[in-house]
Amino acid sequence: MEHDRLILLGTKGGPAVRPGGPMPTASLLWLQGKPIIVDCGLGVTRSAVNAGLDLRRLSLIFITHLHSDHVLELGALVHTAWTTGLKEQLTIYGPAGTQALWDGFLASLAFDCDIRVRDEGRIPLVDLVQIIEYGPGIVLDEGGIRISALRVEHPPVTDCFALRFEAGPSVVFSADTRFFPPLADFARGADVLVHEALLPAGVDALVARSNGGEKLRRHINASHSTAAEAGLIATKAGVGRLVLHHLVPADDTAFGPTDWHEAVRKSWQGDLDIGHDGLVIALPQR
Repeated sequence: MEHDRLILLGTKGGPAVRPGGPMPTASLLWLQGKPIIVDCGLGVTRSAVNAGLDLRRLSLIFITHLHSDHVLELGALVHTAWTTGLKEQLTIYGPAGTQALWDGFLASLAFDCDIRVRDEGRIPLVDLVQIIEYGPGIVLDEGGIRISALRVEHPPVTDCFALRFEAGPSVVFSADTRFFPPLADFARGADVLVHEALLPAGVDALVARSNGGEKLRRHINASHSTAAEAGLIATKAGVGRLVLHHLVPADDTAFGPTDWHEAVRKSWQGDLDIGHDGLVIALPQR
């Protein structure tokens, strides 16, 4: 059985991509020999394959919320798994609206899906995929894996959920959220807390090169957590390790690991990883 581990597939906050930079948000979590994808930003398929995932084994995907940098490649990932040889049911857990998102993808690829069934003899993709829309509380508890959800604050998005995975080791994903003290209770004692983070000094430069202007600045500041705030949640929760993910900015060469360390060490003195694409984090074996 593969060792339990977390692999960060894409660590950039926001949907834009730039030459040589990281890809938007996606993670691969191995628990009890089971691969679980958490969020499906652009590039998730190639990154998952490069990380060693046989797409035919894919059976479980979790989506924290429906912003494009978390779902843009959901359909493409599943379709590619299908054309790679997926035969068993794949379940996608997501917030309200996930079914409509999937139905829209199927409609957009109706020609391709239909002709591959008729011409290549494939199992209809629609028959292989189950969508379950979840809310706060226990989402799944079977096969030695328990997954629960906490609604966090990511305005104006209402249905955005932190996720806690427990299967011996415990891993919590903050999802996108402004500083949200209840998250510390939700993450209490987890082996790993994967928390989004921004550097306030980097927001001005990010906004300047975007087409969002002042509205984008207000959104970032109102709906995301600083690195120092992520550290504070980790400290209050007493987690074993803090992993900074969904970094803003992630592709500005004016900011590097030293800036992130300086920011988070104001509130967290424990084990720390600054996320980068391809980072592998071994989980405790129990």
